[in-house]
Amino acid sequence: MRDTKHLEKHSSKIAESKKEKALFRTLRKEVQAGAHGTLDYTIKKGVNKNKIADKNILKGNQK
Repeated sequence: MRDTKHLEKHSSKIAESKKEKALFRTLRKEVQAGAHGTLDYTIKKGVNKNKIADKNILKGNQK
């Protein structure tokens, strides 16, 4: 009798945690790409000051 109570309690605990994890995954919000300037870097010094760093500007610096 005691063993079945523990097994039932354990299985219900596992089922509840599984359900909680599934809800957490579905209710998670998406991250905005480029929010607050995180996508592109603005160059602060030099010839290309205040330009967004992309492949064309950085191409000359690569060797």
